[in-house]
Amino acid sequence: MPRVTTSVIVSRPAAEVFDFLADARNLSLWSSGVAGVDADAVPPGANAEYRYRYPGRHRAHRLVCAGYEPCRHIVFRGQRMWNPLGTQVPEYGFELIPHGEDTLVRLSVHSSLAAGMALFSPVVAMAWRRDLPVDARKLGEALGGLHVRPRALEAVRPAEPSPAAPEPFDYAPPAGAVWPGVGA
Repeated sequence: MPRVTTSVIVSRPAAEVFDFLADARNLSLWSSGVAGVDADAVPPGANAEYRYRYPGRHRAHRLVCAGYEPCRHIVFRGQRMWNPLGTQVPEYGFELIPHGEDTLVRLSVHSSLAAGMALFSPVVAMAWRRDLPVDARKLGEALGGLHVRPRALEAVRPAEPSPAAPEPFDYAPPAGAVWPGVGA
């Protein structure tokens, strides 16, 4: 199943970054995978349960804090969501590593796909490879200090066209050639 990871260095101490991430209501401020979290005050901690809306979904789903190690690690796991092709379970993970006076945050998204959705695994991975570095930048901006590691964005940069790339060629089959399923 797709798992995508990127990193960002935030100009804040790990304790401040952790407190911000531990409150699931803040996810919708910067994460493209969370459209909103109900405003009910739930104390952060292991097994804390929230109601959230996944983008494109109209009803709220359960979001559970599945991993909680203060100032080091936090994981939120969404409820299994059904669609006609199968199900998906999103998981958002954050690992915090002190980096001088700053904090290195490793963001990861893991999508567990079942049934026909598993066939879309490359598409889901591609979408997260596109969106997660942008989310990392928004996280840093939401916390008021940001240093993006250059490697975090390399995977999403479009490749530069090669100046020495050969021109495409036209292929015409020999006269009288028969191609199965083409023509009369």
